[in-house]
Amino acid sequence: MSLEVFLKAIQTEIASTKYGESPVELYEPIEYLMSLGGKKMRPLLTVMATNIFVDDWQKSVKPALGVEVFHNFTLMHDDIMDAAPLRRGKPTVHEKWNENVAILSGDVMLVCAYELMTAVDDKIFKHVIRRFNRTAAEVCEGQQWDMNFATRNDVTEDEYINMIRLKTSVLLGFALELGGLIAEAGEEATQLLYDFGTNIGIGFQLKDDILDVYGDPEKFGKQVGGDIIENKKTWLLLKALKIGKGTAQEAELQAWIYAKEFDKDEKVKAVRAIYDALNIRQLAEQKMNAFFDKGLADLEKLNASAERKQPLIELTKQLIERES
Repeated sequence: MSLEVFLKAIQTEIASTKYGESPVELYEPIEYLMSLGGKKMRPLLTVMATNIFVDDWQKSVKPALGVEVFHNFTLMHDDIMDAAPLRRGKPTVHEKWNENVAILSGDVMLVCAYELMTAVDDKIFKHVIRRFNRTAAEVCEGQQWDMNFATRNDVTEDEYINMIRLKTSVLLGFALELGGLIAEAGEEATQLLYDFGTNIGIGFQLKDDILDVYGDPEKFGKQVGGDIIENKKTWLLLKALKIGKGTAQEAELQAWIYAKEFDKDEKVKAVRAIYDALNIRQLAEQKMNAFFDKGLADLEKLNASAERKQPLIELTKQLIERES
């Protein structure tokens, strides 16, 4: 089965799903946000995980959409917290409407995610909802840690990895676990799927951090160096501060971090040069690849045919090699 077949089924489900009608200000923002595109990686993972074990993978499409609706709910509220003007190149919901509408519409979006999740078989329903609840709470925990880090100067590399595991990776893990649960693949298989998702999820976030500093502006899709400009505590910055401690590079890096007024391009160029001097890009890529390797090893252990696992492996490799 090809990636295009799975993606078409998901897009058809998105197009046919109605979240509510009135008042329009409550439901229109949901349809707007869900129509803005994106990779649809999370529902794809659910459907593809189901397909590894059973032929009737179509039964996973609706609950898979529940994962995507939840993901977009978090984006709607994250955009408010970040005062972000754009999402996927279009005005964010709070910019197009207002903050109150975005908060309330996001709230009902979470309800819609639960409604879609009820499409699973009754015999796994309670377990699915318990796992979804735990995952949803962890995503919120990750977001709070990320906000806490903005005001802390003692964040460690391990804390950062745990934060991105919670904020980003556990939902990828749950998406895959959900597919295994729907296919009744067994406890060991669903755990391996979950571990695969969380490990590659951490790798994907580290890849994003690297691209933010070293990406091609024509391909990256957003401003290169945004994390540097905002002094965001990424793994690259934390590593540079640690291994550069007591050196001229650390002093220069700290000067840029605490500078109140600066030329953005100059700051990005200077910090990138410090990273280069400390070999940060290579170290970050080693860390990233270690998580990708660990995740692919989890998938290798999965007791299923290589042919069935191949579409998932191909999708993972595409995402690993992406430049945007």
